[in-house]
Amino acid sequence: MNPSILTTRVMEALAAGRKALIPFLPGGFPDKDRFFDELDALDAGGADIIEIGVPFSDPVADGPVVERASLSCLLNGTCLSWLLGELSRRKGRYKAGLVLMGYYNPFLQYGLEALAADAAEAGVAGFIVPDLPLEEAGPMAEALGTHGLDLIPLVGLNTSEERLAAYAKNARGFVYFVSVLGTTGMRETLPAEIVERLKVVRRLFGVPVALGFGIKSPEQLTAFGDLVDAVVFGSALIAHIEDGGTAASFMERWRG
Repeated sequence: MNPSILTTRVMEALAAGRKALIPFLPGGFPDKDRFFDELDALDAGGADIIEIGVPFSDPVADGPVVERASLSCLLNGTCLSWLLGELSRRKGRYKAGLVLMGYYNPFLQYGLEALAADAAEAGVAGFIVPDLPLEEAGPMAEALGTHGLDLIPLVGLNTSEERLAAYAKNARGFVYFVSVLGTTGMRETLPAEIVERLKVVRRLFGVPVALGFGIKSPEQLTAFGDLVDAVVFGSALIAHIEDGGTAASFMERWRG
């Protein structure tokens, strides 16, 4: 299998002396037209990987900010087919690696083989599926792998070392470490035990480590040093746009 685009983007950021930036934005937010303006701004603003949310009616891992935004996208008619079609029209436009984050039901309904083929055609490099457990991930991982796409493992504070090792065995792209027990959303502080758990993740995984859920500001990363290679932020970006800001102005703070 070819080298992972997502790993490459993170390593390029590290080589430049910084952590990779992975903003999250629901597909079709804040509306269908402006979404692609904001996507362009994230790419131009220094995003190394862009995580695009596939709106779903029962987003069990999402906090209130992301859930509200995703539901508004559904009401505006955003769906997986539309998103893949629009991305396909823009293939080659983005330097950042593109990842689709969504729940298994829409992907399964689409058809895993068709999903992998159409995602590759749209320039997508990987998927994050919060409700797809390791034991059931084989068919999707196989379908994606046929087209050189990564299925990103999602692990956290309550993931046992044995299970971490199982995820690490076939990990590609990067590993997404969930910083809190609960849903997405901004938090003023992060659990102290993250550092010790990240040391275990770092030891077991051969791919870059991204930290997400609860990340509000760059200052929160100082406690983790070299244990973290990349940072994922979503709720803070969505709230910024809802308050009248833009992706461009948000990225200025993270670029330093």
